[in-house]
Amino acid sequence: MAAPCWRPCWRWSTNSANTSLFVAVWRFYCRSVSYSTLSLGRPSWSSSPRNQGRPSALPTQMNQKTLNFTSSVSGHKSQSLYPTLQFFCCRTLHSDAKLKDPFMLAQKDLKSLYDDIKKELFVSKVELKSLCDYYFDGKGKAIRPMIVVLMARALNIHSNKAGDLLPGQRAIAMISEMIHTASLVHDDVIDGSDQRRGKRTINEVWGEKKAILAGDFILSAASMALARIGNNTVIKVLSQVIEDLVRGEFMQLGSKENENERFKHYLEKTFKKTASLIANSCKAVSILVNSDPDVHEIAYQYGKNVGIAFQLVDDVLDFTSRPSQLGKPSAADLKLGLATGPVLFACQQFPELHAMIMRRFSYNGDVDRAWQYVLQSDGVQQTNYLAQHYCQEAIRQISMLRPSPERDALIRLTEMVLTRDK
Repeated sequence: MAAPCWRPCWRWSTNSANTSLFVAVWRFYCRSVSYSTLSLGRPSWSSSPRNQGRPSALPTQMNQKTLNFTSSVSGHKSQSLYPTLQFFCCRTLHSDAKLKDPFMLAQKDLKSLYDDIKKELFVSKVELKSLCDYYFDGKGKAIRPMIVVLMARALNIHSNKAGDLLPGQRAIAMISEMIHTASLVHDDVIDGSDQRRGKRTINEVWGEKKAILAGDFILSAASMALARIGNNTVIKVLSQVIEDLVRGEFMQLGSKENENERFKHYLEKTFKKTASLIANSCKAVSILVNSDPDVHEIAYQYGKNVGIAFQLVDDVLDFTSRPSQLGKPSAADLKLGLATGPVLFACQQFPELHAMIMRRFSYNGDVDRAWQYVLQSDGVQQTNYLAQHYCQEAIRQISMLRPSPERDALIRLTEMVLTRDK
């Protein structure tokens, strides 16, 4: 199977309205992405027949162009000539290339996922069991365990081992879904949400106190499963996820007056609340099969960049999808007083939004007006462009691994993240 060669295509416009914010975003991005000597010096693998098992120089050249671009953007001083980035991933595939469907490749390993989780949550008390099993009904997207399974298999092949999952890797996939679901239960209590995945939330059905206890119990069961893996480094890595979730939730309660600091705050919060779980889960499965810290970093950076892109798209869907598609009310973030990417970009064209952000859209009519400003601006478009760039970086990272169907499926997954509608 041939791997895709990705080349960046840039389109430019001189929209000075978004200048200062893009400077802030790109400076933060350049700091957050690890462009170490390792990453730039490590060649990507080509899987064309004549280059089977040998590195390809093309992606390295592409990465240097990307680096030069980001350096020139962050150092640009002229606002009137500042280019608004419009990024598109153009795939050039070898004739024998065929990217695998991530869901199909991971299906076998995920088939018993929810049954295994229910075994971990087994309790004799009927009501507690009903609470804990409520979201593990097989109707979730299971994106996180799917990424973990594919990453584990790709890393196993890269490390010259069989592609089959190790027991510890399978456990990490399960734990990632348990931690994610527990965080949803707690989030719904904090936000006062009454709908999740197209049905009533646990706090709406059983009340807030029992919902909090259910979330705690799921986390405790995940911790027990983590301890049984028996690897102290893995335990430390996944424990970081819990800390990040709490810190991210506290960050969401606050805001920044300075618009540049506000976007940095938003991206850091996005990492802690969403991307940290994916990044650290990918790193954890790499630790179990490979002792090379460089490989651990590849897995981590892929998860980090895909995770941030996933949340950016999620924030866009809050403005563009119908409630029936999302499984929750639209404009939910605005109603919670949250300024996400589309709103922050829209501020550049509608300064009236600044005051609304600082009062967390609490005045009558704030939510409706902010909604209209976002739709009249290019906030949604610019947030999508930013998500595309994070996906491009995820592809750059995963392309450093040896070719395999699972690696190529992780590349295709970035496209699915960008084009999803729920």
